[in-house]
Amino acid sequence: MKVLIVAAHADDEALGCGGTIALHADAGDDIAALFMTDGVGSRTGSGNIEAQARTSAMESALFVLGVAHHKAFDFPDNAMDSVSFLQIPKAIEDFCSVWGVPDIVYTHHDSDLNIDHRITRTAALTCFRPQPSMNGLPSRILSFEVLSSTGWGGHTPNPFQPNYFVDISATLRRKLTAINAYAEEMRPWPHARSVESVDFLARHRGAAIGIEAAEAFVVERIINRFENHQVQ
Repeated sequence: MKVLIVAAHADDEALGCGGTIALHADAGDDIAALFMTDGVGSRTGSGNIEAQARTSAMESALFVLGVAHHKAFDFPDNAMDSVSFLQIPKAIEDFCSVWGVPDIVYTHHDSDLNIDHRITRTAALTCFRPQPSMNGLPSRILSFEVLSSTGWGGHTPNPFQPNYFVDISATLRRKLTAINAYAEEMRPWPHARSVESVDFLARHRGAAIGIEAAEAFVVERIINRFENHQVQ
């Protein structure tokens, strides 16, 4: 299968679905990750050195998780609402016109506090909106949770209420290793963006379904194709 992660910033992929990505890699799936911004441009005093460090961390994390392809766009960090929206889904579309149509897409949830997350999700859904003229569609679009954004959105009309779980008991260690590649982005416990918090959330989501560790998602769309009389 072709698996596409559409994320606002490098580290969102590891936080949101790192264990699931590793499972896809183990299954031999072709995985690509798209990042909309450099993740540091909005910070006071940041420059090329900080951006290069974030890129290096991204490459290390993606190697651990088994991601074969990646592309980082240069939309403004924490200011994606300042550009023409159509540029964003067009960038995703241009990538897929070369790489191919994904079977599964993972992206952000629309309750996230971070504006870049919400715009990235909308852009992904816009890019893969169902049209009869399209040459294929993802059969599955799932939104993930990102600590220090999904949990900080306050009361919203559409809170993150997971209805799809992936058992990552076998890949939790790799998820945490990828998270540690982003050490500069992590914070000491009890900050939500701490390694301990990532570990606890995975175990909490696992306990909710009676397993050691899990990642939780909200289903945006699933298309069941009854190939060989088996539900996908």
